Amino acid sequence: MEEAFKDKDELKIVHLQGSVGSSAQIDRTERLQAGLGRNSGWEVIHRASGDFNQVKGKEVMEYVLKQYDRIDVLFSENDNMAYGAMEAMDDAKRTYGVNGEIAIVSFDATKKGLGATLEGKINFNVECNPLHGPRVEAIIRQLEKGETPEKFVYVDETAFDAATITQEDIDARAY
Repeated sequence: MEEAFKDKDELKIVHLQGSVGSSAQIDRTERLQAGLGRNSGWEVIHRASGDFNQVKGKEVMEYVLKQYDRIDVLFSENDNMAYGAMEAMDDAKRTYGVNGEIAIVSFDATKKGLGATLEGKINFNVECNPLHGPRVEAIIRQLEKGETPEKFVYVDETAFDAATITQEDIDARAY
């Protein structure tokens, strides 16, 4: 967000949180808070939980759209809530995405979410790679052999920008 909005003196942000207390919600909220701390012109004008689901994301966004005329960014902690928020914006005739009044930052980078990013409906989509099975299997095998696995193992993840994503990027995802 800092790179994409570096030319803006202020941002009015709606923050759709996931299920409060979940590790994904905590981490994603902390990252937004860190950005707020570094950018005095950023303001969260509304924060509410959408519980990581589309229906709740739509409900929250319907409320928000009635309360605020200016919204610059929707920071949605997952794709499903973003889909619901997009439905609410469609119903309210508000524009979003690359050519819209409201930029959307979403998380998970599901195939559907990446498709929406390719279409320019989601500006930025941050991957949450679900492919942990092989990594966990390797750890189990190490433990079975009496070996000590690494204390910390990081999963490769990336972020997708609507300005640069390609169909090949989407096709290359294994999920």
